[in-house]
Amino acid sequence: MHFDVFQTAAVVIVAAAAAGYLNHLTVKLPQTIALTLTGAVAALVVALIDQLIPEARLGLSIRGFMDGIDFKTALLNVMLSFLLFAGALHIDLGELRRGAWAIAELSTVGVVLSTAIIAVGVGVIGGWVGVEIPLAWRLVFGALISPTDPVAVIALLQPSAAPKLLKTTVAAESLFNDGVGVVLFSILLGMALNPIPAAPSARLAQGMLLFAREAGGGVLLGLLIAAIGYGAMRSIEDYATEALITIAIVMGGYAVAEPLGVSGPVAMAVAGLIIGNVAARTAMSEATRDHLMKFWDLVDHILNAALFLLIGLQGLPLFGAPRLFILGAACVPLVLGARALSVAPTLAARRKLLNFRQAFPLLTWGGLRGGIGIAMALALPAGPTRDVIVAATYVVVMFSVIVQGATVGRLIRAIAPPQPDAAGPTPP
Repeated sequence: MHFDVFQTAAVVIVAAAAAGYLNHLTVKLPQTIALTLTGAVAALVVALIDQLIPEARLGLSIRGFMDGIDFKTALLNVMLSFLLFAGALHIDLGELRRGAWAIAELSTVGVVLSTAIIAVGVGVIGGWVGVEIPLAWRLVFGALISPTDPVAVIALLQPSAAPKLLKTTVAAESLFNDGVGVVLFSILLGMALNPIPAAPSARLAQGMLLFAREAGGGVLLGLLIAAIGYGAMRSIEDYATEALITIAIVMGGYAVAEPLGVSGPVAMAVAGLIIGNVAARTAMSEATRDHLMKFWDLVDHILNAALFLLIGLQGLPLFGAPRLFILGAACVPLVLGARALSVAPTLAARRKLLNFRQAFPLLTWGGLRGGIGIAMALALPAGPTRDVIVAATYVVVMFSVIVQGATVGRLIRAIAPPQPDAAGPTPP
């Protein structure tokens, strides 16, 4: 059966709503964990049915459905733009300025360092399990698995007694390392697909120039579209129209980013910061601001619900490939170790700004991986290397969402207990 765009979206949203409803009535797990588990359990049940009743061919039907979803377009070009803009709306620009250098280092140098460490480590692990991955593709894997997802951690951090700067650092670093990770992934993927004979120093210089152009151009584009949106919002007072303007900022800005050769994710993060701080304070009434923030919270909620359900379903091909599962399991401590090694130098150098004993465990264990890594892995061209990278990415993301996501609340309570008068979500 062929599904068009609307039918595919309908199936995903109905399934996510049903899973969220049942979870709320029964086990009451955090939504991201519940939806990811639902997808994974569904994939496992399908695999078991195919083993018991081969003629059912449910796995083939599910794979056909999943293959019909263009994840690169659906997530990297659509969902990611909305998620980054929505996340940036809530970041305090004043605190961001205080921690600007630390956040910049964590989201740029940290991502590059993590990518290199993972590339080296995967080469060693591949040798152990008998899976050979060329260096260029190991770097691609490092780039796609290094960005972190702040969704679950931010919700738990808000009612805690953690310093405001630490909360801002966690949120902002995750937003910007998503954008940087996508840029780095695009550059490394291009080099892997089109190897050009050149000296390593020349390739490095070329990569750095391309990175600076995409990231710097993304910042400029974000400032430009935010300024246009700000001017329009300041001249009217109508929350429905202003909400529509913010949608136009996201969709229009992202649409022109690729033809211009600049980073759409970086542009969305910058635009969200400006709208959420400058425009929210000086171009909106209190009623409009309240409506707008609630609207984007809902958009964020719906997109994440669909995203984490789809993540769980991606495990179906793994059930017939134990060697790939072993490779992915071995990558879990590698990715965590790379995260620790990539954030430690910045945090150690800035102890006066950020409490190392709070920031280091939170940024390491709370650096959850999510749908961005899955989407980038699924965007790779077909082939045996893609299967290896998708499998490793899936296992790392599943561990991150389910194990780290379920325990990070306890970590936060240990390093920054809830404030006496704080009201917020009950940690898992």
